[in-house]
Amino acid sequence: MLLEARGVETFYGASQALFGVELDVAEGEVVALMGRNGMGKTTTIRSILALSPAKSGSISFRGREIAGLQPYRIARLGIGLVPEGRRCFPNLTVAENLTAAARKGRWTVDEVNRLFPRLAERRDQLARTLSGGEQQMLAVGRALTTNPDLLILDEATEGLAPVIRQDIWTVIRKLKAEGQSILIVDKTLSELLPSADRCFVLEKGRTVWTGRPDDLTAQLQDRYLGV
Repeated sequence: MLLEARGVETFYGASQALFGVELDVAEGEVVALMGRNGMGKTTTIRSILALSPAKSGSISFRGREIAGLQPYRIARLGIGLVPEGRRCFPNLTVAENLTAAARKGRWTVDEVNRLFPRLAERRDQLARTLSGGEQQMLAVGRALTTNPDLLILDEATEGLAPVIRQDIWTVIRKLKAEGQSILIVDKTLSELLPSADRCFVLEKGRTVWTGRPDDLTAQLQDRYLGV
């Protein structure tokens, strides 16, 4: 297994956010992490990356325990993050954002520009001058230039125009076809479920359901994902 999280408990101060979360991603697999707002999805991602360190439980990557490592060390092991809210470096150009954390591998700046031609057109623009959709493309491209073994996307298409959302989903499907391992959080079930191999559903900081997308019935969706 590429990534395994077992019994993860995470706190914000005295307030407990995760209660024994269980999650795993196999090599070449796309896994959807699902749940209503505030159920612990982003905290789970932050715990994996030690941005909100787990207080207890085990998190391993390629069989190596990573809980307790510094976030930059975890990133160097081969985990790339597209964070919620994009968070590009606003005062760097598109080209500088793409090279800031780049590592050797298949995903060069030229390859990212072929994937997102708009970024090539705007290579000398400051990131803060881009549209929200272009910033999201840049956030995905920046993560890819780290050449991650596991790509994590937190709310990959939230707040984007429909055309841009489709562009992002097209890229996600392309990455899946190429065997990229992906852990993804997104609310667009019509795109997320066909793209995923397996799903994990969180409720109140606990893993309450796991299975294949075809097994996530309308009743289960209403129970765990409905408004």
